[in-house]
Amino acid sequence: MVFSSETFLFLFLPLALALYYLTPSRWKSLTLLAVSYVFYAWWRVDFLLLLVGTTAWTWLTGRAIRHAANVRMAKIWTGIGVAGCLAVLGFFKYFNFFIDSLTALFGTTPDAIGVHWQILLPIGVSFYVFQSVSYIVDTYRGDAPDDVHPLDFAAFIALFPQLIAGPILRYKDLAHQFRHRTHSVEMFSDGMMRFFVGLAKKVLLADAVAPLADLAFSTPDPSLTLSWGGAIAYMMQLYFDFSGYSDMAIGLGMMLGFRFIENFDTPYISRSITEFWRRWHISLSVWLRDYLYIPLGGNRIGPARTYVNLMTVMVLGGLWHGAAWTFVIWGTWHGGWLMWERYSGWVKSRSTAALLRTLLVVLIGWVIFRATSIVEAGQVFAGMLGANGIGLSPDAAFEITGESVAVLVIAIGVAILEPWLARMVDGPLSPRPDGTLTATSAIVPPMAVTVLATLTILKLAEQSFSPFLYFQF
Repeated sequence: MVFSSETFLFLFLPLALALYYLTPSRWKSLTLLAVSYVFYAWWRVDFLLLLVGTTAWTWLTGRAIRHAANVRMAKIWTGIGVAGCLAVLGFFKYFNFFIDSLTALFGTTPDAIGVHWQILLPIGVSFYVFQSVSYIVDTYRGDAPDDVHPLDFAAFIALFPQLIAGPILRYKDLAHQFRHRTHSVEMFSDGMMRFFVGLAKKVLLADAVAPLADLAFSTPDPSLTLSWGGAIAYMMQLYFDFSGYSDMAIGLGMMLGFRFIENFDTPYISRSITEFWRRWHISLSVWLRDYLYIPLGGNRIGPARTYVNLMTVMVLGGLWHGAAWTFVIWGTWHGGWLMWERYSGWVKSRSTAALLRTLLVVLIGWVIFRATSIVEAGQVFAGMLGANGIGLSPDAAFEITGESVAVLVIAIGVAILEPWLARMVDGPLSPRPDGTLTATSAIVPPMAVTVLATLTILKLAEQSFSPFLYFQF
C-alpha cells in the first residue's frame, strides 16, 4: 500500500485515524501497532514476520545490554545484536549482488552453479534495520531510555507513516512522545496540510516528469538534448518524489501527535557537496555520521584518516541505497568530492559558480544513481557530451509530451524558489503575540493546499499506479 493510492487515502487512512482517536490513551500504541502491521502486510504477509522478528530481536538485545553484568558483556551483546540486524539486511539486500558479482568474476552465471532463485527485497528493510541498529547502539551508549515498553518499541519500529521510506528515526528522539504526545485540531490540520503538499509534490511534479527521465535512460544512444533533459528530469523527479514522501510521513506523524525530524532542507541551493549532504536525506546523513563516521574516528585522527573515513562512509552509503556497482560508483563520486572540498577549501565558497558546480556534480551523480548499469550511464554521459547528435530524434520527439516539458520547467522553478515559497507558507502561519492568526494567515495557506489537494486527487484518478522511488532502496 502506498500513500498515493485511493486505497490508502479513502479506506486505510480514515479507518486508521478513526480507530486511533477512538482508542483510550493507554492503548493508543497497541492500535498504532495493529494498523501499522496491517499497512505493511497489505503488500506481503510473510515479510511481516521478518519485521516482527527483527523488532523482537532488537528489543531483547537492548534488554540484555541493560542487564549485562559488566561493560564487556554489554559490548558483546551489542555486537551480537548489531550483527543480527545487519545479517538480515545483508542477506535480503546483497545476496543476489554477491552471487551475480562472484559468478561474473569467474565467467559463469548463477544458473550454472545451481542458484535458480532470486531473493526478494522486503520493502522498507533498509530503514527499519537502521533504526534497530541505532537503538542497540544507543542502549549500549546509555542514550536510550531504560523503561522501554515492548509495545511502544514495536509501534516505533512499525510506525506506518515512516516504515516504508523513512525518515530514519531514533527511539531516543521519540521515546517521550510515546509516553506523552499532544493531540490537537491545530496540529492535525497542520499535519493534513503538510501531507497534501507532499502528495502534490509526488503526483503533480515527480510523476509528471518521470516519462522524460525514463525515455532518456531507455534510449540506446540519446542525443545531447534528450540526455540533458532526461538527467535534469530525473534530478527533479527523485527530489520531489522522496521529499514528497518525507512531507507526507511528517504530516501523518503530526496527525497522530508525533513530531518527526525534517528530512530535506532545500538541497538544490547547496554551494558544496558537503552542504548538499547536510540538506539531502538528513536523517540518513545524521545516522551515517553518528553510527559510522564518528566511530571510525571522524576527523580526530588526522587528515589522511579523515579522508579515508569520508570515502568509507559514502561508499557504504551508496551500497545502502542498492546492491549494484552503480551505487558503489555513486558513493565513491560523492566521497571523492567531499575529500576534495575538505582539502581545497571549496566547502567555504558561497559564490554562484559554487552553486552551479555543485548542481553539476549532483546531476552527474544522479545519472550514475539512476542508470541500471555502468553501460547505460556511459550512454547517457556520451549523449550529454554530444556524441550522439544534438537534436531529438523523430521517435523521441513523438514520445515527449508538452505536459512533461511544462511540468519540468515548473519543477525547476519550484526547486529554485523553494526557500522563498517555504517562507511564504510558514510566515503567514506564525501567530500574533497573543496567539491568534490574522484572517489572511488563517485562510490563504489552507485555501492553497485545498486547491493542491483537489488537483492531486483528480490527477490520481486518471493515472496508473506509481510507487515511490525510494521503495526500491
